[in-house]
Amino acid sequence: MIQRLLQNKIDSRLFKGKAILLFGPRQAGKSTLVDSVLSEKDFLYLNGDDADVRESLTNTTAVRLRLMMAGKKILFLDEAQRIPNVGLTLKLFTDQIRDVQVIATGSSAFELSSQVNEPLTGRKYEFMLYPLSFAELVKHHGLIHEKRMIEHRLRYGSYPEIVAKTGEEEELLRLLAGSYLYKDLLMLEQIKKPLLLEKLLKALALQLGSEINYQEIGQIVGSDGKTVDKYIDLLEKAYVVFRLPALNRNVRNEIKKGKKVYFYDCGIRNAIINNFKPLRSRTDTGALWENYIISERMKMLHYTGRSVSQYFWRTTQQQEIDLIEEHEGSEWKAFEFKWNEKERVRFPQTFTENYPGATTLVVSPSTVEIFLLDITPDF
Repeated sequence: MIQRLLQNKIDSRLFKGKAILLFGPRQAGKSTLVDSVLSEKDFLYLNGDDADVRESLTNTTAVRLRLMMAGKKILFLDEAQRIPNVGLTLKLFTDQIRDVQVIATGSSAFELSSQVNEPLTGRKYEFMLYPLSFAELVKHHGLIHEKRMIEHRLRYGSYPEIVAKTGEEEELLRLLAGSYLYKDLLMLEQIKKPLLLEKLLKALALQLGSEINYQEIGQIVGSDGKTVDKYIDLLEKAYVVFRLPALNRNVRNEIKKGKKVYFYDCGIRNAIINNFKPLRSRTDTGALWENYIISERMKMLHYTGRSVSQYFWRTTQQQEIDLIEEHEGSEWKAFEFKWNEKERVRFPQTFTENYPGATTLVVSPSTVEIFLLDITPDF
């Protein structure tokens, strides 16, 4: 089994008087990770998808909760977002049943976060688990092997089940990329048109790596810009996609309100458009590489606890840089991503002059470890 980078962090926070919340997309391995943390420990497992669990944990009391625990000191509450007012229930544990450690997982930030943020202020540790990261796979398989697998990751992604079951990738990804991945969204009253959600996902997948316009996408999918914005926001909160904003700080002609949308996993993106062809026969290889490298960088920064703001950069004269990072102390780093290592790259003088001291790096498959592993003082 591939060990997750969060395991030691979660383990070190057990019995510190706070609830432990683990967020992330469905099938990213949250339950498996908690099982590893609790290996050889005696715990009570409850699943919020079960009707009797929801009934028992809604509007309950500390006395009833203690009886439910039956002397166990750890509660593993899976799919906690399905339990109404779960934040108040977790607050009872942290305030009145302090000898019990609660670990709750959720696949829907819009539900679980909104329910627990106020009741659990100062009473929780929060972690985000992504599909398997480059660093986790390198630790398990070794650097040489994982670099050889980069094309495979661009085609099929890095969900644990996809990595483990070689030869079944396409079938499994089609199942995952169906309604299961965002089934929490389909339960919301805001999602009045499930077919629109599917059309939007396909439109976003086809515009991968390009700046998006909500009004234009609305025309493609048969809706308006505000609805598109709302649905993308919900897809973000279900950990299907994420937005990268444009940097607008020093240069007069920098675009001000641009957005790009990327998928947390390339395999999911390819399943949505039903394209698993080898990279040599595709026209979107550059966009896939950009999506992969940005999502993997995001995982690395999160797992290493770095506070970094990320943007893309473009001017009205079409000068562009794939990724800009603002680190603590106003330290700027600029990155270009090139699948073709022979392609020459020059960072625009407009950027380097207006962001003096910015570090620049071109990331290709041969240099990927510099960017995705915490191995150098600069990157």
